[in-house]
Amino acid sequence: MCLAKHYDGSTVVKLEDIAQREDISSSFLVQILNDLKRSGIVSSKRGKAGGYVLALPPANITLREVVQAVEPGLLATPEDSPGVSGPAVTAVWHELSKVIAERLASVSLDTMASEADAPMYFI
Repeated sequence: MCLAKHYDGSTVVKLEDIAQREDISSSFLVQILNDLKRSGIVSSKRGKAGGYVLALPPANITLREVVQAVEPGLLATPEDSPGVSGPAVTAVWHELSKVIAERLASVSLDTMASEADAPMYFI
């Protein structure tokens, strides 16, 4: 989301800035960014003025693509459950997997970044 909020197609965001804004360790963040880079979601620039930028506009990147890049096991089709109750359990898990994948595919980084910037009203 940090890269989506700062996206203009060319401006890079430094690793340290992302880590600080998102309250995540730099060493863990670099692992995530490397996964995203291998998947073509993020590109990087080396050097003193280096950093990271989304490879595509945030509207063209879905949350499903991000999850697939970083934690693909979450989207894996569950194995068939054994036993007498197995078919019923399997059917439920397959349906849940389908719903989760569809929902993740329906949310773009642009949508998430826009919702995060929306003002909060307290009554």
